[in-house]
Amino acid sequence: MFSDTIFNDEIIRPTRVEVDLTTIRKNFNEIKKLIGNVKIMPILKANAYGHGLVRIAKLMEELKADYIGVAVLEEGILLRRNGINIPILVLGGIWGNQIPLFLKYDLIITASSISKLKQIDEIAGQLNTKAKVHLKIDTGMERLGVHYYNSEQFFEESLKCKNVIVDGVYSHFANSENSDLTFSKIQLERFNQSILFYDKKSLPKPIFHFSNSGAILQLPEANFDLVRPGLLLYGVYPSNEIIKKVKVEPALTWKSLVVYFKVIKKDSTVGYGMTWKAPNDTRAVTIPVGYGDGYFRSMSHKAEVILNKKRYQVVGTISMDQIVVNIENDSAYNGDEVILIGKDEDVSITVEELANWAGTIPYEILTNINTRVPRIYKE
Repeated sequence: MFSDTIFNDEIIRPTRVEVDLTTIRKNFNEIKKLIGNVKIMPILKANAYGHGLVRIAKLMEELKADYIGVAVLEEGILLRRNGINIPILVLGGIWGNQIPLFLKYDLIITASSISKLKQIDEIAGQLNTKAKVHLKIDTGMERLGVHYYNSEQFFEESLKCKNVIVDGVYSHFANSENSDLTFSKIQLERFNQSILFYDKKSLPKPIFHFSNSGAILQLPEANFDLVRPGLLLYGVYPSNEIIKKVKVEPALTWKSLVVYFKVIKKDSTVGYGMTWKAPNDTRAVTIPVGYGDGYFRSMSHKAEVILNKKRYQVVGTISMDQIVVNIENDSAYNGDEVILIGKDEDVSITVEELANWAGTIPYEILTNINTRVPRIYKE
């Protein structure tokens, strides 16, 4: 497996991802301007949405982000082992045997039920330490968390835990990226009613957080004490419907090189399944990228790439490691640069286009760019 840096500054493969750290820095600062005096927890799960977990975490620490959010324990451990000292919340569910590792690496645990909260308290006591947790309230997502209508009992039980520090309480929106925010507002009201517990009991309040990228843009009343930008940080809007209150730009460019040029004779077929036949003698090039890299097979006969400032169609079924591009009557040479996501002057291909060709969402496109594709960082 490749790490998110290139050893000895060598390009290991002609297919690579370039990440513009200056762009991510600008996006971060634009989000900060929008949210005002609110803490920020950039979400770096799934290899920082394909941008490279460790390097982006170092940038977030440099930018003085208040927290980092990841999905699984292993992501948090990797960051600690690479010298990241910022508070890290693991957003996903946990197994009991993972709790000692959370404590060893000073990671904040999502406590999503009373039984798990008690288990965290018990193990922390056995290890003579304190566990930091964020209590998860389910306001309508139906994944993790105690249902909002049972939240009072959850909070009461947390007060009994002697070895747990409740650092935060949070929930998650189901559709804050949509133009219809009816259900999001219902979720917000449920959360507001739940956290009234702290006022009723005259208790010190932990950090409350709810807003993801969609809510940051459309529901500022959900920002509370901290926001959790994910896709927005990397310069991609969560949907086409969303109100774009902040200007962000994509930070990721996916590139490759021409490795073979050929002339395909009329009526010859291309690729597995012989799904494309040349209508006439056609010039074509082979590019060393495929679904093994995250270039989805479902984009076959739809995808386009940029070569020499012009868009060309991918023909034939996308293979695990290679694609064929029809360049018609134009010329290309081995070593010519090919852009899969990105732009060349006025010609661009967006992650949203790939998502449309693949029948999926931009999140899946970015997070599926395989770790065998080297990441190269630019300032």
